[in-house]
Amino acid sequence: MPDGVRLHARIWRPEDSLDRPVPALLEYLPYRLDDWTAPRDSERHPYYAGHGYASVRVDIRGTGSSDGHFVDEYSPQELDDGVSVILWLADQAWCSGQVGMFGISWGGFNALQLAALAPEPLKAIVTVCSTDDRYDNDVHYMGGAVLAIDMSAWAGTMLAFNARPPRPEVVGERWVGQWRDRLEDTQPMAPVWLAHQERDEYWRRGSVCEDYSSIRAAVLAVGGWHDPYRDTVFRLAQNLTVPVRGIVGPWSHQYPDRELAPGPSIGFLQETVRWWDRWLKGAQNRVEDEPLLRAFVMDAERPATYYPERQGRWVGMGEWPPAAGQDTELALAGAACSGVVGQDATVIVRTPQHTGADAGRFFPFGNATDLPSDQRADDGRSVTLTFSPLPERLEVLGNPRVHLRLACDRPQGTIVVRLCDVAPDGASTLITRGVLNLNKRNGRERNDQMPVDEMVDVQIDLASIGYAVPAGHTLRLALSSTYWPWIWPHPQEATLRVDLGASALSLPTLTGHVEQVSFEDPEQSRPLPVGPLPEKHGDVDPAVVAPAERLLTHDVASGEWTLEVDPGYGGSRRYPDGLEFREHSRETYRIREGDPLSATATSAWAITLTKDGWRAHVDTRQEITADADDFVVRASVTAHATTDGKEQLVAERTWEERVPRTSA
Repeated sequence: MPDGVRLHARIWRPEDSLDRPVPALLEYLPYRLDDWTAPRDSERHPYYAGHGYASVRVDIRGTGSSDGHFVDEYSPQELDDGVSVILWLADQAWCSGQVGMFGISWGGFNALQLAALAPEPLKAIVTVCSTDDRYDNDVHYMGGAVLAIDMSAWAGTMLAFNARPPRPEVVGERWVGQWRDRLEDTQPMAPVWLAHQERDEYWRRGSVCEDYSSIRAAVLAVGGWHDPYRDTVFRLAQNLTVPVRGIVGPWSHQYPDRELAPGPSIGFLQETVRWWDRWLKGAQNRVEDEPLLRAFVMDAERPATYYPERQGRWVGMGEWPPAAGQDTELALAGAACSGVVGQDATVIVRTPQHTGADAGRFFPFGNATDLPSDQRADDGRSVTLTFSPLPERLEVLGNPRVHLRLACDRPQGTIVVRLCDVAPDGASTLITRGVLNLNKRNGRERNDQMPVDEMVDVQIDLASIGYAVPAGHTLRLALSSTYWPWIWPHPQEATLRVDLGASALSLPTLTGHVEQVSFEDPEQSRPLPVGPLPEKHGDVDPAVVAPAERLLTHDVASGEWTLEVDPGYGGSRRYPDGLEFREHSRETYRIREGDPLSATATSAWAITLTKDGWRAHVDTRQEITADADDFVVRASVTAHATTDGKEQLVAERTWEERVPRTSA
């Protein structure tokens, strides 16, 4: 880097690339190329090299085996380094001067952000499961409300991930000193994120939705219906002026060639090679003639937390939004209401604090308990509006919207809306959902308290979806004022009053002719042979070992509900270079009935790396609570290193920070 810091990279390139220079492809992440992402990297980087590209994987500054300090996600330093990496790649003798970027999640985020900085060599990107809006479509806030489940879990995860050491094989004997220096500089990120409860400059920086015209590279945007960032694909398709194409399938937070649930997976790497060939090599392969948006419309299935494969059909849309699209409007007053409807056509919404216990994971990873279960229990805790059985199949593609006229008895409140597909036997499958912090009803950058007991009109945008409701099923709209542990509750319980006569549901329905599209079967390069390790809990704090993948308990006497989760990021494994990587984690969410101030979110991790006479062990813990005035974040990191049979304490740090509650 220009300041002398060295970033760790691995490069796969054709053997003859010094004689015949090739374009470079960059994946730029904080997740450790030498171990944690190595299995995934092995499936795609060699594949690209085999198709005539130099494929490059770089650890972000202060992570993995790169030098320097990590500051925050998508920091100016990270993006400045990214520009420097792109310029460095373009200047190599084996590079043609043309550069592309790709990535999923973090790598998809910074690919978009670097494309918005428009370094001259960057000509095309592939962004997967990413966002154009860092405030309202990331892991921090949703509808202007604190996204408790991942404001806590992801901050705790990154605290643990960033506390891992550089690899001795890369940095040499200085690894312990470099690790100590890194840990002395690290800070928990939750207090930073909580300090920006409105959409301010902190969130606007790096949100490419602020200026779509800044992007000069061609963009292939990819998402999944079981991933929370899927709306970005639709917004990019609608707003970019550069060549852009979108693909949305049934997938979770995974690359769509990896054959992880839910499928079907597709020949994603072939699609990306065609994209690179067109925009980095000038091949006339007509990718620009593909439909603007290719989307999988899922068929209705029984509610389940795991689907090996979703049934449905692929459709192609030549424009977005469709000019001939026609929304289906459903008046809420025409639905059967589970609450008591007054003479003024209003219904009271005041739901238990644990409403949302069946919400599932925020970003599913393909694990057995990730997806929302049967919604009947959460429906019973909510006020539901159930419409008449459908006389014919209804296909929804896009963002449903709900218009509500409502009043709140407090200056602060939240409204949560779920759209469900109810089968004739009563089984309730979540189609999609949306949230609105009522203090953000006039804009996410504002904090407008609710006028107590006065009716106001609000719009709740539900997450985009492609879903077919069969004839004979019914649509159900569920309204709640709470949604734990997804949404952090306001300090006081609020009672909402909804005017059904002035409220409606709008569904973007798929009508008329659409193109039928298909994909090749998945291809990958030979995967890294990573094997499982037998579990060994003797040196792990039991508080870090989750009792189950997902366990919900209710203490009837105290009224406390507890959700314990093993996030299942990969667990313990042995690498072919001899590294033993052990990973244990446990997320815990607690709340007591009638007491929003009892909400507690905890993330605990234990990570051990062992190889060839060295060992590194990290324990981290983070807890978020809140009183009426402040969020309170308590965190700790303890790290030990063993070399030549001698163990030493590398770092032991604790934090306690209070962050004033503004609009959350």
